[in-house]
Amino acid sequence: MARRTFVYGATILFAANLLNRILGFIYQYLIMTRIGGEAYGLFNMVFPVYMMALVLTTAGIPLAISKMVSEALSLNRLARAQHIFRLALTYLTIAGGIVALSLYFLSPYLAHRLFPDPRVLRVFLVCTPAIFVVSISSAFRGYFQGSQNMLPTALSQICEQIFRVLIGFSSALILSPRGAEWAAVGLALGMLVGEFVGLLVISILYKAKKIKLSQQELPTQSAQVLKELFTLSSPVTAGRLISTGLSSLDAMLIPQRLQIAGYSAREATTLFGQLGGSAFTLLSFPSVFTFALATSLVPAISEASARKQYQVVKARSSEAIRLTILIGLPCLLILFDSATPLTAFFKSENIAPILRILTLGGIFSYLQQTTTGILQGLGKFYLPVIHSIISALLRIPILYVLTAQPTWGLTGTALAYVLGYLIMALLNLGALIRYTGMVIDFPRFFLQPISAGIGMMFLFRMLSIFTQPWLILIQICLGLASYLAILLLNGGITPAELRRIPWVGRYIPY
Repeated sequence: MARRTFVYGATILFAANLLNRILGFIYQYLIMTRIGGEAYGLFNMVFPVYMMALVLTTAGIPLAISKMVSEALSLNRLARAQHIFRLALTYLTIAGGIVALSLYFLSPYLAHRLFPDPRVLRVFLVCTPAIFVVSISSAFRGYFQGSQNMLPTALSQICEQIFRVLIGFSSALILSPRGAEWAAVGLALGMLVGEFVGLLVISILYKAKKIKLSQQELPTQSAQVLKELFTLSSPVTAGRLISTGLSSLDAMLIPQRLQIAGYSAREATTLFGQLGGSAFTLLSFPSVFTFALATSLVPAISEASARKQYQVVKARSSEAIRLTILIGLPCLLILFDSATPLTAFFKSENIAPILRILTLGGIFSYLQQTTTGILQGLGKFYLPVIHSIISALLRIPILYVLTAQPTWGLTGTALAYVLGYLIMALLNLGALIRYTGMVIDFPRFFLQPISAGIGMMFLFRMLSIFTQPWLILIQICLGLASYLAILLLNGGITPAELRRIPWVGRYIPY
C-alpha cells in the first residue's frame, strides 16, 4: 500500500504540474510574443532575489515538516503531526511578515546597487508581499506532503497558476504601453495574486479535513519540536540559499558579461529574457515529472527509513532514477530535434543553438532533482548542499569567462550550465550508491532507453521533410509512440509496471 501511495502521490503531482506547465508554456508564449523579452528579462532579474528572500523566510522548514509529519504518521502519532504543523505555521507567518516588510524598505537600495538595470525597483516592490503569502502556504503544503496527500497541493498550485496567467498577462498587456518596466510590474502582480489564491485554496482544504486525535498520546514539547525542525531544515536552507544565490548571481552576471561581449544594455537584457523565457522554459518542461517524483520521494523514503525497510528504500531509489531517465530522454530528443520551431514559437529563433547545447546536459539536470529528493528523504540534507557548492565552483568561472567572449556569448553560458548539471548529478548518484547500496542496472538504466531513443530519432529523420507546425506535432506523437513501443519490446517497460499507474493501469490487459 505504501508503494502505491508513493506512485499515486507522484502521479497526482505530475498531472497537476503538467497542467501548470502547459499553462506556463502558454503564458511564456504570450509574454514573449505580445509583451517582449525585455519585460521578462526585467522580471527575471528580480525573481532570483525574491526566491532568496523566500528561502531565508521558510528556512527549509516545509521539507522538514514533510519529513517529520511523515515519520509521526507512520508511527500513528497524529497529535505530534498536528503539533509540528501548528508550530511551523506560527513561525512561518511571523518570519514571512518580518522578511517581507524588511525587503520592501530595502528595495530601493537593492535595485540600484545589485542590478545592472535600476528599472527593476517597481517589480521588487510588488513581489515583496508575495513572500508573506508563500511562507504561510508552504506550511500547509509541507503538512499535506508529509501526509502523502498530494491532492490539496496539486489543486492549490493549479488555481495559483490559472490566476497568475490571467492576472499577469492582462496586467502586463494593459501596462505595456507605459514601457517594459511597467509590463514587468504586471507580471509581478500576476504572481502575487496567484500566490494569494493558492493560499486561500489550500487553507480551505485543510479546514475541510477532519482530523481525529488520540487522547492517550503523550504531549510533545514545543521546544523539542522546534529544535528538530531547525536541525533538519538548516542544511536545506543552506542548499537553497546557495541555489537561489547562484541564480541571483547569474541574473546579474549574464547581462553584465554580455555587455562586455559587445551587446548594449537593452540587447543584453532582452537576450537574458529570451534565455530564461524560451530556452530554460523548454528545458524545464520535463521536470514536471522529476519535481513531482522528488516531492513524493521525501515522505516515502522517510517512511521506509523510519521503519528500517532498507530494501524498500533501495528499490524506490532505483525505480525513481530509472523513471527519470525513461521520461527525460525522449523529451530531450524532441527539444534537440525541434529546437528551431519551438524557439520560433517564442519569437526567439536565435536561442535555438543555445537550447540544443542545454539539452546535452538536460538528463543530468533532471537526475540531480530526483537524487536530491532521495537524499533528503534519507536525512542526508547536507550532501546536496556540498555537491552544489562543488558544482558552482567549477561552473561560475567558466560562465564568467566565456559569456564575455564575443565568439561565445550565451553559448559559453549554456556550456557552463551543462557542466554544472553533470557534476551535481554524478556526485548525488555516488552518494546514493554509497548510502543505500543501490546498484546501477546499466542495461535497464541506459541501454534500453538509449536504444528506444535511437529508434525515435531514426523516425524523426524519416519524417523531417514535413515542416508545417501541425505536422511537427504529429511527428512528435509518432516519435513518442515508437519510443514506448521499443521499450515494451526490449523490456525497458513491462505491462506490470504500466498497470501500477493510476487511471492508466485499468486499461492494460493481464
